[in-house]
Amino acid sequence: MGDENLLVHLCSLPEWEAAGLAGEVCPQSLADVGYVHLSAQYQVHLPANRLFAGRQDLVVLYVDPAVLSAPLRWEPGVPGDPESMLFPHLYAAIPAAAVVAVRAYRPGSDGRFPALIHRAEPQR
Repeated sequence: MGDENLLVHLCSLPEWEAAGLAGEVCPQSLADVGYVHLSAQYQVHLPANRLFAGRQDLVVLYVDPAVLSAPLRWEPGVPGDPESMLFPHLYAAIPAAAVVAVRAYRPGSDGRFPALIHRAEPQR
C-alpha cells in the first residue's frame, strides 16, 4: 500500500464481509479488552506470526486513522515484542468507511508472515 500512515487490522475474509454488512469491524477483542488491535504496516507481521502462523485465510484491512472517530492510543504490545515498540489500539469498532483497501495476507512457505513494509518508527 502506498500510504505508510495507514494502519492495518487482520481478520478473515468472512469476518470482513460480515463487517461490511454491519458497517463496522467489531472483533471480540473490543468486548474482551476494550479495544481493537491495530498495527502499523511495518509491525503487523509480529502479531500475525504470534496469533495466526500458517493461516491462509487472512486479509489486511488498511485503515485511514483520519476517519476514526474514537480514541486511538499507541500502547505496549506483549512481552517478546521489540523493546519500547508501541501498537495502535482503537477504543471502539472500526467504521467500515475507514477501511480504504483490503488485501490478502498469506504466509510464506515456512508458514511465517512477512513484513508489509520495512521501517524503524511509525509516523504518528
